[in-house]
Amino acid sequence: MPRLTAFAAKHGLQTHAPEFPALTCSAQASMLTGSSPAAHGIVANGWYDRESAEVRFWKQSNHLVRGEKIWDLLRRELPGFTCAQLFWWYNMHSTADFTITPRPLYPADGRKVFDIHTQPMGLRDELKQELGAFPFTAFWGPGAGLASSAWIAASARWIEERHAPTLSLVYLPHLDYPLQKLGPAAAEIPAELAKIDSLAGDLIDYYESRNIRVLVVSEYGISPVSRPLHLNRLFRQHGWLQLKHELGRETLDCGGSRVFAVADHQIAHVYVNDPELRPAVRKLLENTPGIAELRCPPQTWGSGIASERAGDFIAVAAPDAWFTYYFWDDDALAPDYARTIDIHRKPGYDPCELFLDPQLAFPKLKIARFLLQKKLGLRGLLDVIPLDATLVRGSHGRDAVPPDERPVLLGSAWPVATATDVFHAIVDAVRH
Repeated sequence: MPRLTAFAAKHGLQTHAPEFPALTCSAQASMLTGSSPAAHGIVANGWYDRESAEVRFWKQSNHLVRGEKIWDLLRRELPGFTCAQLFWWYNMHSTADFTITPRPLYPADGRKVFDIHTQPMGLRDELKQELGAFPFTAFWGPGAGLASSAWIAASARWIEERHAPTLSLVYLPHLDYPLQKLGPAAAEIPAELAKIDSLAGDLIDYYESRNIRVLVVSEYGISPVSRPLHLNRLFRQHGWLQLKHELGRETLDCGGSRVFAVADHQIAHVYVNDPELRPAVRKLLENTPGIAELRCPPQTWGSGIASERAGDFIAVAAPDAWFTYYFWDDDALAPDYARTIDIHRKPGYDPCELFLDPQLAFPKLKIARFLLQKKLGLRGLLDVIPLDATLVRGSHGRDAVPPDERPVLLGSAWPVATATDVFHAIVDAVRH
């Protein structure tokens, strides 16, 4: 990555301890509030809502993030301060001045139409007219790649040229895709690094040509993994899950289960609806191969919003392991959403959504047929995602990682030891 290396040599490079958990939503919330999950409450990319008895993943309302945001603090201090929040998560209905985030449309006829959500709302039509539609299939799924990050970078330039915000927060997610699919040591990774290095380098040059100071930050590093762990299948063996048969398939009834897990990369929130089972659950988890550590949220975060949202236990995987959400024993009975890209319905994160099922003879033909059906107004199921979790080669979530897997901050001399310190580094850059 010659251009980022040159930037780091000129402006400085620091590494810092990952947030716990080292996940996109948790880390970004810490950077934008200067507080840990104990205060902002983002305990993962999703969690089980005990009141609604539903697992809710990848929600987008900024109201879920407790505490004062960085733009509110700086707006009070600096007259005329404005902020653009471009694809950082929890980006809907925030108090930032300009926001862009992916948000499909869900018409009443069951369709899903790719789109974005913006604030002010009028930006949405202007951006699409100038830049074209956001390449949603390049943002997540088997087609995820550089095109989505390129569109985001273009939107950042568009916002800068028309509104010149004091602070622009720009999220370029490209490396998440190949590193999770292939693993950090894969032969293809150098080419992927070169792609994002070129894109980021061009954006840095653009900002610096306008006399804008740039910081570059990552939320976590990616660990090589080879062992998927299926906690819900383990709980099923003990008779703790409640399953519902729907049209010949199995679904997980979280509210009726005595114990279940919400998996998110290398951490899993384990919810114990039957308090009498807590000792048995703890003992089982402590003796399960692949689990390196078991944490209790009140001991980690104290009482408050984080412990209210978190599981009764948080399982932390060994460095080479990660957690699936899988709860079925027979793939023929897997829920219909299991083989689709469905980030909201699945009761956990599913990196297999980055793959096309290698057992399909002609997956692209199947996709083309689905798109034709969709264009004709017909319903269909794009069931092309594999159920082989061993395909995944990279993951994250642990806070105890080797030095070369720590997240980085480039461009700031502010001493950064944790993700919350990134907040202060950004504030310092804006003030000076």
